Amino acid sequence: MKAIDPFPRLLHAFFYEWMVQQRNASAHTVRSYRDTWRLFLRFVAQRRRRPIAQLALSDLTASEVKTFLQYTEQERGDTIGTRNCRLSALRSFFSFVADREPTAIEQCTQILHVPMKKAPIHAPCYLEPDEVKAILAQPDRSTIEGLRDHALFSFLYNTGARIQEALDVCPRAIRFDSPTCVRLYGKGRKERLSPLWPETVSLLRSQLMRQPRAADEPIFVNRYGVPLGASGVRFKLAQYVEAAAKIMPSLASKHVTPHSFRHATAVHLVAAGVDVTVIRSWLGHVSLDTTNHYAQANLETKRLALERLESPSRSAKRPSWKQDQSARYPLAARK
Repeated sequence: MKAIDPFPRLLHAFFYEWMVQQRNASAHTVRSYRDTWRLFLRFVAQRRRRPIAQLALSDLTASEVKTFLQYTEQERGDTIGTRNCRLSALRSFFSFVADREPTAIEQCTQILHVPMKKAPIHAPCYLEPDEVKAILAQPDRSTIEGLRDHALFSFLYNTGARIQEALDVCPRAIRFDSPTCVRLYGKGRKERLSPLWPETVSLLRSQLMRQPRAADEPIFVNRYGVPLGASGVRFKLAQYVEAAAKIMPSLASKHVTPHSFRHATAVHLVAAGVDVTVIRSWLGHVSLDTTNHYAQANLETKRLALERLESPSRSAKRPSWKQDQSARYPLAARK
């Protein structure tokens, strides 16, 4: 009698027992891992020329993993960061398998040794204050859709929230009384409070008056009352940026996404002289190194620092200690 391959049982246990019950992973993490495995299994099944349901654990070798990662970059056009996220999802599973299925430990070890790929660290593309104003001026606030978009992008700039953090905000997360603030839930279910400008609070009030929502329902929805998705927001933002570029040409050369508002918030806080530890708490960064990345990107702060540093060409006059030797050697002058 042919032995039953353990792969289906292990994959089911990984998602339902390990990730959900034991690790209590967020729904976003589970979906990300699910998407990786969906792509990986389709890829291996096509190469092995058999249905996904007939794949065995022995088919999922380190060679297949490396080829899959190469495929994601070269054919799917994924970034190195996305490639590393895919590898992280695969590694997590095979680390789990090594504990549950000792006979496959050699195979698991080979996959766990597939290295992460280093990516070049680029300065974040951020928006200047005038560019933010130009984009915020584009939505037609006389319409429900325009009012919603203006409120959403103003909220992103005010709080520095990630797009999904903003789209998940419900009325009960907002404190409308002074001191006004919003409770955001970031990566890993980390919670933080972000202060709100009076203008932002007014926009949110107007949004809720035009489209009332229950205390636990997302504020930003489409015309049918369905919560907005990140892809829809990116589509609308691209239209506004294209229109704003006609009055602010510098926008034409920038790849503006909802995350660009987060970058802008961070860089503008640095330029305002806010301490990086405060900015770290504001944005919900785990590491201070991430926040320091914005300090390095702020060109205006660097320019002001350069102005404080006197250029060598400005001082044509020789220093006093070179003009008068007695100033340099006062004891020798006395003798």
